[in-house]
Amino acid sequence: MSSPDTTTADPSDLIDFDALLTPGELALRATVREFVEAEIKPHIARWYDEAVFPLELVPRMAELGLLGMHLDGYGCAGRSAVEYGLAGAELEAGDSGLRTFVSVQGSLAMSAIHRHGSEEQKLEWLPRMAAGEAIGCFGLTEPTAGSDPSSMKTFARREGGGWVLNGSKRWIGLANVAQVAVIWAQTEDGIRGFVVPTQTPGYTATPIPQKLSMRASIQCDIELTDVRLPDDAVLPHAVGLKGPFSCLNEARYGIMWGAMGAARDSFEAALAYSRDRLQFDKPLAGYQLTQRKLVDMALEINKGFLLALHLGRMKDAGTLQLHQISVGKLNNCREAIKIAREARTILGGNGVTLEYSPLRHANNLESVRTYEGTDEVHTLILGQKLTGIPAFR
Repeated sequence: MSSPDTTTADPSDLIDFDALLTPGELALRATVREFVEAEIKPHIARWYDEAVFPLELVPRMAELGLLGMHLDGYGCAGRSAVEYGLAGAELEAGDSGLRTFVSVQGSLAMSAIHRHGSEEQKLEWLPRMAAGEAIGCFGLTEPTAGSDPSSMKTFARREGGGWVLNGSKRWIGLANVAQVAVIWAQTEDGIRGFVVPTQTPGYTATPIPQKLSMRASIQCDIELTDVRLPDDAVLPHAVGLKGPFSCLNEARYGIMWGAMGAARDSFEAALAYSRDRLQFDKPLAGYQLTQRKLVDMALEINKGFLLALHLGRMKDAGTLQLHQISVGKLNNCREAIKIAREARTILGGNGVTLEYSPLRHANNLESVRTYEGTDEVHTLILGQKLTGIPAFR
């Protein structure tokens, strides 16, 4: 791969955003962008149409240091929060499914083991996961427990010198191609996490078919039937919902960047089309209504990236508060889906085909705005912050 160009401003950049980034951050972003342009965008329409997740890209992502990239040690890249965010934005400019893979692998499964696991668990799994030799998944959501994971029914009971797991999980990314699953379950001592090799008898993962969103990604139902694990399968440093929530917050942080990547790509597709498409002997870009759409989209993209960068700098400084993650996730997902839909209108009827990216992004963002906390959940988190009154029930 040739040396990437780090000097070209994005067409939507009205504020010289790149001046806020370091040379190292610009170089990383350019490297990931080149990867996306060369190896994702030429193929994503087919993958989306055929509902294929390109497993062959996993080794390439590992070579670029994208798997568990914000973690230290165990073969991980040890990148900053801002660098992780910039990479996520570029991946999601390709497709939400590809950014979601990096999030499930790194922010969820690897973070759970890195943050809450024993040294033996870390040494067994993290180097292989960072190298792309093992894929992980994160089993929290259940058929009847989405926004309220405290109501999960999956239960782990002690038996002899180990554990027996029974239950169901739903919408679990990568579960049928993973080598290891982090499964959260009720126990007599509260909710605990378990490291479950997916070859363990009783573990079954079935892809969810006929999706209208995230088609170039894999989400599964998991059935756990008398899954027998040794005593040391439990994550020793996670008791209660703080364990999985700490991982969800890592994923939510990445989403605020990723959503803006999808928005930016949607804008760029609409801008290019509007310049070339003639109507009434004039480019669409020359009409006032089109220019207003483009300006409104660009303003929200600039604001969204500024918000993500500000929160990323706070995360790197160790000052980021949990409600601020909700600010980024809620705002940027909400604005990104508006931008993708508005971009589609500029494309007219052609915009409903996979030749152009905005409607694909809009469909994907329906999932992105739902997972790791719905709009409603993040609204109530912020409402509690503002009023001091929890309104979840």
